[in-house]
Amino acid sequence: MPALISPSILSADFANLERDLAVIGGADYAHVDVMDNHFVPNLTIGLPVVRRLVEVSPVPIDVHLMIDDADRWAPAFAEAGAASVTFHAEATQAPVRLARELRRLGVRAGVAVRPASPVEPLLDLVDEFDMILVMTVEPGFGGQSFIEGTLAKIRRTRAAITAAGTATWIQVDGGVSRDTIGRIAQAGANVFVAGSAVYSAPDVAAEIIALRTLAEAATAEFARRR
Repeated sequence: MPALISPSILSADFANLERDLAVIGGADYAHVDVMDNHFVPNLTIGLPVVRRLVEVSPVPIDVHLMIDDADRWAPAFAEAGAASVTFHAEATQAPVRLARELRRLGVRAGVAVRPASPVEPLLDLVDEFDMILVMTVEPGFGGQSFIEGTLAKIRRTRAAITAAGTATWIQVDGGVSRDTIGRIAQAGANVFVAGSAVYSAPDVAAEIIALRTLAEAATAEFARRR
């Protein structure tokens, strides 16, 4: 699978989002965290802002919904033009039904789990999702340190996807940097959300290239071991 870089604009300047989207034109996606101050203890941006970001972004928008009642709200973000919409398993009553609705609307459907939430209830259903997001920090704030114990969850998820023979992606969000991306890729992830690592770099474009290069090398090593 390709190694894809999705910089998180949670680490961008919210007064200059169009400018800070422009500098990640070499990435694969722009990761947009939508937080409601209920599901997580933070409040970011909502549907009108996402709709506008879709219009000005040089890369597809990858929406991560950290909100309550995802069954109600997630389809609206697909209709707003996002390329990928990920909702939390902990915030939906019917994850398969919601994923099918998102796919019907023409977007990639992702499901996320917190670091302490089990991924096992989803593993028999991997063909219903285009992406499984394994949170490697507690959702809600950027700049947190990577939780090493989540690597085992990534490995179990990759094993289930391989056994099912699906093309489901594994995304990792939290603490992704040059120091961690190799271990994450070797565990089986292929989509990497990096916020502070990208936006705090002296050269944003060069950092995206460096992260992708490290991930691709580790992914090649993972494939050789298999």
